[in-house]
Amino acid sequence: MTEILTGSHQKNHFSCGYPALDEYLKKQAGQDMRRKLAVCFVYAPVGNKVIGYYTLSSLSIPHNQWPPDFKPEPPRSYTDLPVTLLGRLAVDQSAQGMGLGSQLLIDALVRSWQVAVSSIGSMAVFVDPIDEIARSFYQHLGFIPLPDSKKLFLPMKTIEKLVGMQK
Repeated sequence: MTEILTGSHQKNHFSCGYPALDEYLKKQAGQDMRRKLAVCFVYAPVGNKVIGYYTLSSLSIPHNQWPPDFKPEPPRSYTDLPVTLLGRLAVDQSAQGMGLGSQLLIDALVRSWQVAVSSIGSMAVFVDPIDEIARSFYQHLGFIPLPDSKKLFLPMKTIEKLVGMQK
């Protein structure tokens, strides 16, 4: 569904309603990719015109931030736990309300799971929602709030079940 952002993608028109997310795509995403800070995946079904995107990168969280009652509990020998950060996800206003955000999220989760089982370990996908609307979107799709934080996560075990349903 998505492909890696390249110089041939048209992104200057992109407007999702959040100026910070618009500007990121237009000015920062390419730089972050060159610096290996994040990878930007775009949905551009017609003429390379981007109508949705998301970014993925590696992240580690301190062991003590993992919810203590959440099973399976990671080994205590790990002081930091590897996770995947879904840093940004946005849909152009022209395509909002049609389920594209959910499709992009599923694409990001499947991609994250594939990497986690094949090349780079990751226990979960983390998000830090931009506002309460975004937070509600992620929670509606199964993301779990971290205690004492605005961040949410979805364990790879849950994503693995989702991937199984996609086949």
